[in-house]
Amino acid sequence: MDDTRHSPELLMFLASTAHDMKNSISVLSGTLERLLGEGEGEARSGAHLQMAQMLYQTRRLNDSLMQLLALYKQVGTPAYPFDVQPIEAGELAAQVVALGRVLIDARGITLDLDVEPGLIWHLDEDLVVGVVSHAVNNAVHYTRDRIRLALRRNGDELEIRVEDNGDGYPQALLKMNDDAGYPAAGGVAGINFHTNSAGLGLYFSREVARMHRHRGREGSVRLENGGALGGGCFILNLP
Repeated sequence: MDDTRHSPELLMFLASTAHDMKNSISVLSGTLERLLGEGEGEARSGAHLQMAQMLYQTRRLNDSLMQLLALYKQVGTPAYPFDVQPIEAGELAAQVVALGRVLIDARGITLDLDVEPGLIWHLDEDLVVGVVSHAVNNAVHYTRDRIRLALRRNGDELEIRVEDNGDGYPQALLKMNDDAGYPAAGGVAGINFHTNSAGLGLYFSREVARMHRHRGREGSVRLENGGALGGGCFILNLP
């Protein structure tokens, strides 16, 4: 039983299955995006808003699969390796915007971009795009009508901020900034899965950040309230 649990073949099979599921979800998301785009003249109608909600939930499912795949990268699955490559900050932002554009437009949300020109950073593109897209998806749910995505150098780190003008994060989530991040009874990192689903995404985001290491330093994630828009701020720092 123990041998099977740690079998590389089993890990590769599970990773491939999760990847196939993610591809299917991407097809479904693409279909919903196309239908929403074709129905722009019916914006704010009941059907249009229902499709926007379906797309939001589909994005959440896609985020969950990205989080699962992050675990396989963490254990070094050959079919899905941790892959750090240089990428321009503007290109990274463009990918995140492209993934969320239809949903953002369908909700009538304004997206502000603040990207340092010419900034290049070494990171795992798939994982970081997944983490930031997840943060944007959360902001879509909690914002009143505005989101800010900022990518800038902060000292020796790349700082990526997703901010909104909603009511901000509850204290229960802000307290997780001091959490060591280890499994605890009833959930992961002290998270109760029955009452705080947002915490699980935060846990995986932190794991992705920690996978990025440079000269003895590792990435980090923190939550704040305030920022440029006065609401919740998701902040990812990568060395």
